[in-house]
This record gives sequence, structure tokens and C-alpha cells, in this order.
Amino acid sequence: MPNQSVELNRVFQALADPTRRAVLERLNRGPAPMSELAEPFDMALPSFSQHLDVLEDCGLVRSSKEGRAEPTSFRRNRSKSPGIGWQSSARCGSAASTKWITMSRL
Repeated sequence: MPNQSVELNRVFQALADPTRRAVLERLNRGPAPMSELAEPFDMALPSFSQHLDVLEDCGLVRSSKEGRAEPTSFRRNRSKSPGIGWQSSARCGSAASTKWITMSRL
């Protein structure tokens, strides 16, 4: 259980940032290269890349190398979902968090 709690904390820490939440909302429509994901934000690509690293480290997104492109996609089928125990009884106030919980179950 303590390991699951650490993983869950990492997920919530990733979701706490509005930039990362916006990236997840965009990825909900389909995979996209980093340059496309970074476009709406006023930051350098290396800084934006750190946001993607946080999302990837906690298992919310994955990057794959396809030629020279490296598209990022939303991970819908996580083999180990750290929040599985609380998801069914969660009372979330925001539509985005409720949507994330629903999508992580797929």
C-alpha cells in the first residue's frame, strides 16, 4: 500500500499543474508531437519538455519514436493504476478530474 500511495501522490502532483492538465486535455483528442503540444504555451521547448517528463514519469502519457518525430499520447490502459482503490468512491469537484478518472479506467 505505501508504494501505491507514492504513485498516487506522483499522479496528483502531475495533475496539480495547469499546463500539464491542459496537455492531457489536448492529448485526449489524440497523439501529438511535442512542438504542437507546446504551441499554446509561452515557454521554451526544454521547459515544456520537463512537463511532459513529469507526465510520462507518473504513467499518464507515453512518447514513442517514429522516424524523426516523437509523438506523445495519453495512456488509457495503464497496467497498474495507482488510484484504482479510490476512483470508484471519489467525489471530484471539477469536470476535468472526473473525466481523467473515467479515461484512466479505459
